[in-house]
Amino acid sequence: MSFKFFDKLSQDFTELLNDKKEYNVVIEVDNEENKKSFTTHSVVLRYRSPYFDKELANVTTNENNIKTIIKPNTSAQIFEIILKYIYGGIINIENTDAKTIYELMVNSNELELKELSVKLESYLIESKASWLKTHFSLVYRSIFDSNEFKGLKKFYNDIIVKYPNLIFESEDFTSLQEAALISILKRDDLKVEETKIWDYVIKWGIEQNPTLPADSKKWSNENFKALKITLQQCLPLIRYFHIPGEDIWKKMKPYKKIFEEQLWDDITQHFISPNEPITSLVLPARIVSNPELPSRVNEPFSTIINNEHVAELSSWIDRKPTIYSLANIPYEFQLILRGSRDGFHPKTFWNMCHGHAGTIVVAKVAETDEIIGGYNPLAWDKSTRGYRETNDSFIFSLKNVSIQNSILSRVINENEALYYRGSGDQNIYGPEFGNLEFVMKSDASDFTQDKKCRCLYVDNHSSNYYEKSIRTTNKTFSILDYEIFKIIKKQIPIRSILFNIIHNYTF
Repeated sequence: MSFKFFDKLSQDFTELLNDKKEYNVVIEVDNEENKKSFTTHSVVLRYRSPYFDKELANVTTNENNIKTIIKPNTSAQIFEIILKYIYGGIINIENTDAKTIYELMVNSNELELKELSVKLESYLIESKASWLKTHFSLVYRSIFDSNEFKGLKKFYNDIIVKYPNLIFESEDFTSLQEAALISILKRDDLKVEETKIWDYVIKWGIEQNPTLPADSKKWSNENFKALKITLQQCLPLIRYFHIPGEDIWKKMKPYKKIFEEQLWDDITQHFISPNEPITSLVLPARIVSNPELPSRVNEPFSTIINNEHVAELSSWIDRKPTIYSLANIPYEFQLILRGSRDGFHPKTFWNMCHGHAGTIVVAKVAETDEIIGGYNPLAWDKSTRGYRETNDSFIFSLKNVSIQNSILSRVINENEALYYRGSGDQNIYGPEFGNLEFVMKSDASDFTQDKKCRCLYVDNHSSNYYEKSIRTTNKTFSILDYEIFKIIKKQIPIRSILFNIIHNYTF
């Protein structure tokens, strides 16, 4: 039988970091005003990190038998956390932001602390998926050429196949390295329309040339030449012969000067005489599927609402005086986004819902389990800012175990039914109905983390943008989960149509 005292051992070794008596290695990290020195012990470093074992073998001692290792590209904050792990085997990331955890993972991998690096990688994938999606370019470019991070590579490869718009619409897409962009463009399973791919490639190329005039009509021949050189590895990967003719003239012709003459001649000839032979290589069309996000196998259509709620919401959409029976619900609720699946970053909402019209937002309030939401008949648009006009939107609170009756509140100020925040606020705000009658907000860029969501409650309903309040408190809240559904009219089977015609026809 053995007795293990790992906690005390860890504590003693951690305290050894503060012992200045017998250290023999100084590690200098960071630079300029943040520069910091740590006193350490070679025997601990060598046995805990293969990286330091090799470094120490190549560093000579000074007159005091001290070795110095300099790492200016490692922040003092990150290295202090890693050093405590090296000595004590413990790392606490409970209140640590995702970016710091990512930096810890990268630095741990560099120091060949495989156990820590793998653990942090798994944690990011399991707990910080929303941040990983939003910061695709930042993370992807750091792991692209590495033989490590197999879990993250699989995570991003799945995103590239399933939700490519999250990549192209990420905040830092234009900082993606050329080799990574090329690897994406080579994919035949990239489910994005070729016209959009062209737009993204041009956007990326222009950002690599910050001196180009903002208006391409004012570009010189040298400007076009600079863009052509930048995109010389990307341009051959565009599937030109699968782009609609109207987009060729509207979106590609302004950049005609970056094409090889033969290619441009073949493109124009193809759309004038599609059956005539051409010289240029014709790449196969990409596999472009419906942009709706399908439900997973055996996964319930919702983790928040049930079929009774669907019947009630459907009757409100159609302004019916009575609720549809379960057998006669005329709509399908097709899931676009689920927070617990796709992440709770506000930017994720705008990226995944952009362009979708006729949608229902449902959210479960933390602590109370209330189900609240809103219906937007218009298309969500992340590129514009300001109020949107409609007289068909509504907000609601749905009955559940603790709430006896549902509340329907239709818009009464149709000129200000919804508010779109534009790119400037999309890290903070999600869907917003009226003037705070229902708004999803998070200063921490995670709807589950801080209590910033709100449903305005006022006694004087005439001051509202909607008929009535859907909560009885002005208290702000966080959410447990939320979902966005696209409302799709069910197709009536042809057999039923024929039956009704025959049944109602009088001979």
